[in-house]
Amino acid sequence: MKCLCKQKEVHDLKVEGDIGADPIWCNQCGCNLDIEDIPISLALKSELMEWVWKYGKWIDWDKDGVFPNGIELEEEHNKQGMYLTEKLRGELEDKYKVSFSPSTFARRRADK
Repeated sequence: MKCLCKQKEVHDLKVEGDIGADPIWCNQCGCNLDIEDIPISLALKSELMEWVWKYGKWIDWDKDGVFPNGIELEEEHNKQGMYLTEKLRGELEDKYKVSFSPSTFARRRADK
C-alpha cells in the first residue's frame, strides 16, 4: 500500500466512514486507501464496504441537520465500526497499527 507520507508506505491505518470513500485511511497523511490493496479477507472487505455505504443515514442533507433518531443511528454505526476495526486488527495481526475514528456529526449538531 502506498500513500502520501514521506516514506510512501503505510504503517498506521484508520477506519473511518465518509461519503464516497473506502473505509480505510493512512492515519499519518490522511490518504484514503483502496480497500483492494489491504491484505485482508474478502469477507471483511465486504463487511467494511457495507458499513461505509451506510455512513450518513442519520444526516438530513436537505436541512443540513440530523434526523430525529440520528444520534442513535450514528452511535450504532460507530459501534459497528469499532467491531469491524477489531476484526481488521485481528486479520492484520501486528503488521499495522489500526485505530478507529468515530463519526461525531449528529452529536455535534445536537450540542448546538
